[in-house]
Amino acid sequence: MQNKTIQERLEALRTWMRREQLDAFIFPSTDPHNSEYVPDHWKGREWISGFNGSAGIAVVTAEKAALWTDSRYFIAAEQQLEGTGYVLMRERIEGTPTIADWLGSVFKEMKSDKDAFAENGSMVGIDGMASSFEKVMTLQTDLSVWGIKLKTSLDPLAEIWTDRPPIPKKRVNVHPLEYAGETATSKIGRIREKLEEQHTQAILVNTLDDIAWTLNLRGDDVHCNPVFVAYLLINQEETVLFIDSDKVDEEVRNYLQAEGVEIEGYDRVVERMGMSCDGVLSIDPGLVNYTLFKAVKCIYKPQKSIIPAMKAVKNEVEMAGYRSAMKKDGVAMVKFLYWLDKAMKRGGETELSIDRKLTALRAEQPLFRGLSFDTIAGYGAHGAIVHYEATEETDIALKPEGLLLLDSGGQYLDGTTDITRTIPLGPVTDEMRRVYTLVLKGHIRLQMLKFPDGACGSQLDVAARAPLWREGLNFLHGTGHGVGSYLNVHEGPHQIRMEWWPAPLRAGMTVTDEPGIYVEGKFGVRIENTLLITPYKETTFGRFLQFETLTLCPISLAPVDFSLLDHEEISWLNDYHRKVYDELAPLLDDEERRWLAKATAPVV
Repeated sequence: MQNKTIQERLEALRTWMRREQLDAFIFPSTDPHNSEYVPDHWKGREWISGFNGSAGIAVVTAEKAALWTDSRYFIAAEQQLEGTGYVLMRERIEGTPTIADWLGSVFKEMKSDKDAFAENGSMVGIDGMASSFEKVMTLQTDLSVWGIKLKTSLDPLAEIWTDRPPIPKKRVNVHPLEYAGETATSKIGRIREKLEEQHTQAILVNTLDDIAWTLNLRGDDVHCNPVFVAYLLINQEETVLFIDSDKVDEEVRNYLQAEGVEIEGYDRVVERMGMSCDGVLSIDPGLVNYTLFKAVKCIYKPQKSIIPAMKAVKNEVEMAGYRSAMKKDGVAMVKFLYWLDKAMKRGGETELSIDRKLTALRAEQPLFRGLSFDTIAGYGAHGAIVHYEATEETDIALKPEGLLLLDSGGQYLDGTTDITRTIPLGPVTDEMRRVYTLVLKGHIRLQMLKFPDGACGSQLDVAARAPLWREGLNFLHGTGHGVGSYLNVHEGPHQIRMEWWPAPLRAGMTVTDEPGIYVEGKFGVRIENTLLITPYKETTFGRFLQFETLTLCPISLAPVDFSLLDHEEISWLNDYHRKVYDELAPLLDDEERRWLAKATAPVV
């Protein structure tokens, strides 16, 4: 069955491509700010393909279309692309071509004369505002091998997306110092000091959460992420926020003035970058979009932005806020799990209904501001779809058997939460029990680690995977990511993953621990806690770090095969559950407290 809407959009694009003499157009997932989650205005890849995952690149030629995405979305993308004419390209799977190689082979097929193909080449388009300088330059290099040229000055969506949502103009608000823990003036001062250490005098910031953190402002321009559309320029004499004036009310304007921040129009940034300036500008080619990077006329130094690493290390107020937010979130989760036990006996619940219930329970908690991402409630085979999101069309009823994978989180003024629990709704199979226990074993092993200050996540990753690898199991997504402080639920620069990721781990950083195994067509298992990196000890061999588990919620013991856990792992589980009970029990009613006591009872 053909997806008529996507087919119509592709035809409109191809008509436009013929007029502009383009042989293909590339649609990344990002926006001018290199965001993972983008405002609706920049969801062009989703609009042209129908695939709504957070990561992916769509490529359209005169006759063909393909979409590249990672393992989190293989199953979902295959379903969403059905009937659209797109071919799914599975990233990091052997045999999957790169975008350049695929385009080269497609164009070569279209031109029988190989020499003419090499001589005349082909022209491919990409919106230079919606891709980082680094990615565009890499793409240009890869395409040049095939004699393909890249044009970056066009945006077909401005013409063919006739009902395109506007750039959001929602008001920004001040994030109170009682939750931020440091003034914007202080942060800007620290940024200027680091710039001087790097022998630069200014920095261009276009990443939305970096701007929000620096200025202690929050917004509502991106679903589930409390950020706002803007650019920021900091030099030794001035700080300029480029933002639509409609977004700034008198209170925020006065606040910014007191913090020494000037305001200019959002559209003025390209013009400003084209002006001469004193000193050297620090600019991150991996974050700043191609068009803006190319507009810079002053002397610049391409280098990693200093702000993500500063933002990732939380101050004492932010750490306290996390602990408070996790306690509130834990109360909501325990109330939900208690309710779910009773609800399964009554029947009639679905993936969407439990999503609504959990959201309502979170909304009862003080300082709640919304979800940190759309809840993933995958029952049975849906649990094997890593980033599954139930819709009215896919929603299924829960049965008193098998596993429910529930990945969710909340935004609170004092912190951001991210938690996954895999919940048995009744009897489970031996395969489910074995996989669940092995995932739990890896989950525990990572949290037990002690490691040198400055080690990177790639060096720690094996701790979570070793029990799975031993059984011939693996997962292709990352094991852990940073979490913002009432900011984006995914925060860098650090990660824990198989691929080499050199960002050092430091005390004060948050990171998740979320190994998982997904058996397509059957079930999925993932268990996730959010952790805080804290000092462990200092010896003649240096400083060592450890993890403090922030998440407070019982881990189901019903599916555990305890013969697969050693004494140390069982001891960790008992200690964790003792902490969960001690922290949450005073905040629950009698029935909920009795339920929690049973759920956290020590394993003998």
